[in-house]
Amino acid sequence: MQKLNFNTYKFRLKNTENKISIFDEMRKKFIICTPEEWVRQHIIQFLIQEKHYPKQLIAVEKEFKLNGLKKRFDILVFDTDAKPLLLVECKAPKVKITQATFDQIARYNLEIKAPLLMLSNGLEHYYSRMDFAAERYDFLRELPNFEVI
Repeated sequence: MQKLNFNTYKFRLKNTENKISIFDEMRKKFIICTPEEWVRQHIIQFLIQEKHYPKQLIAVEKEFKLNGLKKRFDILVFDTDAKPLLLVECKAPKVKITQATFDQIARYNLEIKAPLLMLSNGLEHYYSRMDFAAERYDFLRELPNFEVI
């Protein structure tokens, strides 16, 4: 598996019929370990272990509607009042982070309305705070820890 720009985490991997799967502790099952899934699993551990986001407030790969179309977010963290707090978009390491990828998470957030956004391909990470009044996002140097939000 490709080395990503995260600390090293322990994962449960298994090889079945020459396909590597990784155990997703949020979905409680093994998932085929695609490059994007590898990034997603690192971000989940980053949120839990380093930023102290509670596991029970994290949703992974859930469907929502955007302009009547079914879409699926990668990771959404809720606050203690069950309101969206952090929307995360995961890309495979080969995918360049461009304006189009920012536009995608911004479109999703029109519906979800999370005040914090994270966009990562595992090598580059971008964090921003929404300014809903000005209809823009302001970039942050790092993602705030859960306890300071």
